[in-house]
Amino acid sequence: MSGTDQMSENLEQISETLRIAAITLAEMRAERPDFDAIAFAEATRRSCVALRAGDGTLLVVLGDAYDLDTQDWIEERLREPFGYRVAQRADVAAYLSQQETQLRALDGASKQFAPCAERSDGAQEISFESAAEADSAVVRLVTSTLYDALKAGASDVHLETTGAGLAIKYRIDGVLTGMENVPGSELADQVISRIKVMSELDIAERRVPQDGRFKARHANGGEAGREIDFRVSVMPSVYGEDAVLRILDRKALSDQLHGLTLDSLGFAQDMKQRLRQLSTEPYGMLLVTGPTGSGKTTTLYAVISEVNKGEDKIITIEDPVEYHLQGVLQIPVNEQKGLGFARGLRSILRHDPDRIMVGEIRDPETAEIAVQSALTGHLVYTTVHANNAIDVLGRFQHMGVDSYNLVSALNGVLAQRLVRVFCGQCKSKGCGACRGTGFKGRRAIGELLVLNDELRELIVARAPARKLKEAAVAAGTVPLRDAALQLVHAGETTLEEINRVTFVA
Repeated sequence: MSGTDQMSENLEQISETLRIAAITLAEMRAERPDFDAIAFAEATRRSCVALRAGDGTLLVVLGDAYDLDTQDWIEERLREPFGYRVAQRADVAAYLSQQETQLRALDGASKQFAPCAERSDGAQEISFESAAEADSAVVRLVTSTLYDALKAGASDVHLETTGAGLAIKYRIDGVLTGMENVPGSELADQVISRIKVMSELDIAERRVPQDGRFKARHANGGEAGREIDFRVSVMPSVYGEDAVLRILDRKALSDQLHGLTLDSLGFAQDMKQRLRQLSTEPYGMLLVTGPTGSGKTTTLYAVISEVNKGEDKIITIEDPVEYHLQGVLQIPVNEQKGLGFARGLRSILRHDPDRIMVGEIRDPETAEIAVQSALTGHLVYTTVHANNAIDVLGRFQHMGVDSYNLVSALNGVLAQRLVRVFCGQCKSKGCGACRGTGFKGRRAIGELLVLNDELRELIVARAPARKLKEAAVAAGTVPLRDAALQLVHAGETTLEEINRVTFVA
C-alpha cells in the first residue's frame, strides 16, 4: 500500500471515529477561504482553515482533528454556526500555500514587478517597467498608478477604499488631487493586498495599521538602474483598508539638489544673507521649523552644501537619509536596532565633529543633548515641528530644556512654508504642464528669528508671546504672513494659495 493510500485510509478512520466528514484538497479548492473568520497567520500556525461554502455555510477544516486546544480556540472565537471537516495536514498546508500565492498578488503575472534579491534592511526590491504587458488587471492598475505618480512629480500616492471601490489621489506640490475612481470593492481589496505583498506586510491582517517599504527600479526611457523608494502606511477603515505610499525618487532628488544653494530655494535676499551668517557661526544652534513637507530638510541640505568646503567634519543623523551629501558622514536612524536620534547624537559627539545635523528633535533626551552639543563648541543644525518661530521656544520648554541653556545655545530659528507659484508656461491659466491647475513648482517663504540680548532676556523671564513677537519684529523679523504677501504682490502666486499655508491675521 502506498503512502498516499495509507494516509487516505487513516483519514477515513479518523472521520469515522470522530464522526466528522472528511474533505479532500480538491474539494477544499472548490470553496472560498474566509480569512476574516480565521486569519491566515493563525490558520497556518494551527493547521486549520475556514471555508465559505456556496450557500454561505461556514466550514472549518482541521488538519489535526485531535488538537483540542485549537478546537477550543475556534469555538471561542467564532460567533456564527459552523461545521467541522477533517483533512490531511499536508492538504491543509498545500491549500494555504496556494492561497498565499494568490494573495501575494498573482505571482509571476507581470514582468514589471518581478521580485529581485532581498535588501539587507529587509525591504523587497522589485523591477519597475512597463505596465502594459502585465497579465493581471490588479498588477497593471498598481504599476500604472505608481508610474503616473512619478511622471506627475507626486510626493505621495493615496489609495482610499470607499463603499463603491477605490479612490486614487496624488499629492502634487503639497496639494492632494483626485486622479481616478475605480469601481469594485473586491478590486480595491486586491490592490491593497498587492501593496502589502510588495511591502512584505501581513496580507491577512486587516484590523491594525501596518508600515513597510519597497524599492523599485525604473527602466523606462533609458534610465536603467534608477531606484525609487516607497514607504508604505496601511490603515484600516470602515470600508476596508487605505494605503499611503510616500515616494522618494533619489535620482530626481539628486538632480534637484545638485548644486543646491539657498539662492535656489526662493528666499528673499535679506533672509538669505542672515541665514548664511547663522550657518557659518563657529558654534550654537540653527533651528528650522514647520509642518511635515514644508522643506525643512532641503533647507538644511542647502545650508550644509554651502558651508561644506572640506575644512570641517560634518556629520548628520537622519530618518531617513534622503540624499547623499558628498564629503559628509550621514547616519540613518534605525529604531529596530536601537539607534535613535539620542543614541546616535551621543556617538557623533565622540567622532570629533565640527558641524552636526540632527534630522528632527522629537524627545526631551535628544533636545537636551543637542543643546549641550551647541554649548560645547559645535554648530548644530536641526528641525522641530512648530507653527512659527516663537512656538519653537515653548516646545523646548515643554521638553524640559532649561531656558537659560536654550537661549545660550540658540543662534536663530527659521519657520518656513512652501507656496505654489504660477506655471511658467501658461501664467496661471492652466495647461498640460501644470495638469490644468495653473501652478507648477513651489517657493520657500520664511520667518527668521535671530536672537539678541533683549530676546534672550524675555525668553528666560518667560515673557508672553505677544512681547516676544514685538521684540522680534523690532529686531528685523519679517512675519511669515508678510513674506507670503510679498509673493502675491510680485505676481507669483494667489492670495488663496497663501491663505492655504499661512494664518490670516
